[in-house]
Amino acid sequence: MERPSPAAEGEAEVRTPPAMAPAENSRVYLDYNATAPLRPEARAATLAALDALGNPSSIHAEGRKARAIVEEARRAVAALAGAEPRAVVFVSGGTEAANLALTPAISAPGRTAPLARLIVSAGEHPCVLRGHRFPAEAVAVAPLTADGRVDLGRLAALISEGVGAPLLALQAANNETGVMQPLAEAAALAHAAGGVVVCDAVQAPGRVGLAAATAGADVLLLSAHKLGGPKGAGALVALRSDLAIESPLLRGGGQERGQRAGTENVAAIAGFGAAARLVAAEVEDEGRRLAALRDRLEARLREAAPDAAVFGAAAPRLPNTIAFAAPGVAASTLLIALDLAGVAASSGSACSSGKVTPSHVLAAMGVEPGLAAGAIRVSFGWASREADVDRFVAAYREALAGLRRRRGVT
Repeated sequence: MERPSPAAEGEAEVRTPPAMAPAENSRVYLDYNATAPLRPEARAATLAALDALGNPSSIHAEGRKARAIVEEARRAVAALAGAEPRAVVFVSGGTEAANLALTPAISAPGRTAPLARLIVSAGEHPCVLRGHRFPAEAVAVAPLTADGRVDLGRLAALISEGVGAPLLALQAANNETGVMQPLAEAAALAHAAGGVVVCDAVQAPGRVGLAAATAGADVLLLSAHKLGGPKGAGALVALRSDLAIESPLLRGGGQERGQRAGTENVAAIAGFGAAARLVAAEVEDEGRRLAALRDRLEARLREAAPDAAVFGAAAPRLPNTIAFAAPGVAASTLLIALDLAGVAASSGSACSSGKVTPSHVLAAMGVEPGLAAGAIRVSFGWASREADVDRFVAAYREALAGLRRRRGVT
């Protein structure tokens, strides 16, 4: 499908999710890029699978029942990714998928030597920046432009300057800013040098069409809890059938075709499959609905804080994500005020936002450190409503005004 156009969506009518009927004074959750609330269908599938007695590797009736649950989920995740079921390897989440995939030991027909080097964009998730298995001297970082996209000119130079086939790791969309990456163009550069492209696609499902967002990728990394499934399940999806990872992280039994040893997490995988079926069926309408929510928030934000900067606003973005900052106000202070007002948002990646460290993504975009220190990320999802936007803006306006009064700023 085509990506929703933020400019075209404007103040489009927003469908209210029928599953949500929150009680008055309930909290507002706007941190879907960290984790999405468990969808009722995924919860039901997970609970039902907990009653599956057998080990999915056993050949008796109980084992075959557990195996059937895993394989049904595998088909659902494969369909979401546009792949064959055998291409899906179930793991514990996106971090494990990155650690498994980012290795020199990916074989392909005609290649006699391991991949020689790893090229990552400067805005990658920490599980990619630190979760690979390449020696430090074999890693190169491709810079970002000011709008948050990988600099294709510098990427081309890095590819041409190196010796041997590269592995390129590039997100479909950034988890902090929502900026969509030019994956197809970047992949063409890597493929021309005999390389392999691994795409962290964790943030894309249910927000944009996965096939379009990951065009050119050879391997995808997915995580169940980002799309309304349970925590503790993820997948590596090899879109090229001729690729094989020759050094799995976990060795033992032959589970997952020898790519990931250990008894499968049947219950979490079942929930993953249920969530995958839902987002695959809903993505076109959901993308438009989420874009309308984001645009509603952005318009009201500009009224509440005219001096606020919206990061990546000039680039294609996920329809559910907006990252912004008002000058002179620390994100940590604002987030506490919002939390006390019953609103959950974040200041970036859930893997780093609890630490007093600047955003490496905003730094790579050239954002001034003082402004970056005030960055807030709001991300919507399947249960978000217009009322959530309005409540966030009201809480943000009050918190911002109070903090500026105390600082003597008007």
